[in-house]
Amino acid sequence: MGTGNLFNVYSQLSTRLLSSQLSTINYQLTLHFLSLYVQNLSPDRIFSVSDSQEFEKLSLEIFNYQVSNCGVYGSFVSNLGIDIQGVKELNAIPFLPIEFFKTQKIICSNEEVDIIFSSSGTTGLSQSRHFVHDIEFYIKSYRTAFNLFYGDISKYTVLALLPSYLEREGSSLIYMVNDLIGLSKHQKSGYFLDNHDLLKQTLDELKATETPTILIGVTYALLDFAESHSIEFPELIVMETGGMKGKRKEILRTELHEALGTGFGVQQIHSEYGMTELLSQGYSKGSGIFQTPPWMKVRIRDTNDPLTLLGNESTGGINIIDLANIHSCSFIATQDLGKCYADGSFEILGRFDHSDIRGCNLLVQ
Repeated sequence: MGTGNLFNVYSQLSTRLLSSQLSTINYQLTLHFLSLYVQNLSPDRIFSVSDSQEFEKLSLEIFNYQVSNCGVYGSFVSNLGIDIQGVKELNAIPFLPIEFFKTQKIICSNEEVDIIFSSSGTTGLSQSRHFVHDIEFYIKSYRTAFNLFYGDISKYTVLALLPSYLEREGSSLIYMVNDLIGLSKHQKSGYFLDNHDLLKQTLDELKATETPTILIGVTYALLDFAESHSIEFPELIVMETGGMKGKRKEILRTELHEALGTGFGVQQIHSEYGMTELLSQGYSKGSGIFQTPPWMKVRIRDTNDPLTLLGNESTGGINIIDLANIHSCSFIATQDLGKCYADGSFEILGRFDHSDIRGCNLLVQ
């Protein structure tokens, strides 16, 4: 039975179930069909997407699943007056404003969740919460993406300078970095909080032994270190996660990367683009140009008409399709501004006026 037919059967049975027209045996049949449908949207299938045709096909299947099972998303689409049956192509799928994660429970299941990720709520602003039904989707996503962009994590020493994240609970970034540190299997991998002297000593030792090393840090902490402990370590991968967290004044990305490049003695500064509401990340290996894994894509929307998508190299709002978000919402309209390019890469140019300043990539080009 094809996926579309299977979904139609499930939808029909669900409607009848709610009307109390099904017997217990048919109720079990409904659950069986739902189980089959979700199995067809398994992690293996999502993370093995290889071309645009398969991405679009899978996106449409996930849209149909989420619009019927995520109450908030379904209501949002309904209130837009969109004919669900008429959504036949990728560009017709509506994107849920990211602000809903602050006030609503965005989830496709009534079962218990594995974990709840929360945003930093910088300067006392309201927090977003992401109810993650199956943590294995997140683990599979960041492990597969890291391997795609950087290779085997066990070959690296992973150092983390993330003081503001460690000082609170619910950080999806800390969850990922904890796992990467464990997978690196290097005795010097770990967190450094505000111990800059120990970090400097560790970097010197790793440089001397020519050990492949990644330093992941929140922007203000990396700047603080670079200004007080300069080092020449050309092979070091310095990866900033964005955000001053209210600790320092925001500066231009070019100015930031120049300062970090000088302080660490590297030619390029890498960046990670992720947020609480997503289960996937984009990575930049320099110049602020981000690439996404095959199961994640970026679209640009018109700032004056959010239902209109713009072409390549046009500046607008960042829309993200994250297929790993299967149990919440895979189609999210963020508050970031940017542009896309023909090869699928994108860059962040800033944020909408009056939007909350949070821990994704906030630097204005």
